[in-house]
Amino acid sequence: MKKTCISLATLLLASLFSVSAMAKLPAPSDEAKAKAAEAAAKTAHGNKVADYQLCKSREKVAAHYYKTAKATGKPTTPPVATPACADPGAYVAAPTAPAVAAAPAAAKPGAAPAAPAAPAKKS
Repeated sequence: MKKTCISLATLLLASLFSVSAMAKLPAPSDEAKAKAAEAAAKTAHGNKVADYQLCKSREKVAAHYYKTAKATGKPTTPPVATPACADPGAYVAAPTAPAVAAAPAAAKPGAAPAAPAAPAKKS
């Protein structure tokens, strides 16, 4: 009887948690979508850098192998032609579209130009 109660309680708790897990989340905002796209771009660039580093290390290992094999007189097969390692360079963030709200207030006709803000004092 005790096992049945424990099993029933476990089943009840599991069903409650599964129902709460199926709740629909709200759609992500434009800012969240932009952050996700930026994160994906950074990850893709990181993968390109890792591929480049792997390619360079393979070339280094192959060069060492052929050098030592030639020095010891071991027969080797000619190296297989592979594409050159392409350096992806430094990560550059994609430019974003300027916000419309960032337009200066002085652009309105008849408005006086805004005074520049004073720099903040260091404490």
